[in-house]
Amino acid sequence: MESTGGTSAPPPADAEVHRRLVYGDESALAEVYATYGGLVRRVAVRVTRSPAAAEDVAQEVFAQLWSRPYTYDARRGSLRTWLSVVAHRRAVDWVRSEARHRKAAGADDSTLQAIPDAGPGPDETVVDRERSLLLHSALAELPQPQREVVHLAYFAGRTYRQAAVELGIPEGTAKTRLRSALRSLAETLADPPDPALERGA
Repeated sequence: MESTGGTSAPPPADAEVHRRLVYGDESALAEVYATYGGLVRRVAVRVTRSPAAAEDVAQEVFAQLWSRPYTYDARRGSLRTWLSVVAHRRAVDWVRSEARHRKAAGADDSTLQAIPDAGPGPDETVVDRERSLLLHSALAELPQPQREVVHLAYFAGRTYRQAAVELGIPEGTAKTRLRSALRSLAETLADPPDPALERGA
């Protein structure tokens, strides 16, 4: 499944693979992992200096892409770059966590001080805020039944089966509503927003 650098598959078309991920196409995730799994681990290893930690980071990165595909925006950059950035941030988080554990155990704090800040810059914060406003606006436009399932699945951490139980509906209905909602969100967020309207939001 993994591309090791010998004969690698050509990178998938970012916008198309993103659309497939939003629709819940598992083969799209496998395709992205086969193409970029090695890259993500290399980025993580450079930061963590631990192959085992890099594997954990890679799992987290691809889990995020699968569970929250809308956090990637093909209009703002390539999937390769996005995966590298997310891998770097998660790897830094891992190193910081390890440093805190060592500090709690009486270890030297110098490692913690030497780790670069992985927090978002001012421009990134503005972009994230605008994307968040756009997402919440799109959520508000969903029919109430779909909005309920999305809220439980993505904001309350439920599986679609748990959401079905809480809402008193069949599992198949919950799954259908969730997929329909994700399609609607993907279509809404795929339309480039008017910069003037975005600034006025």
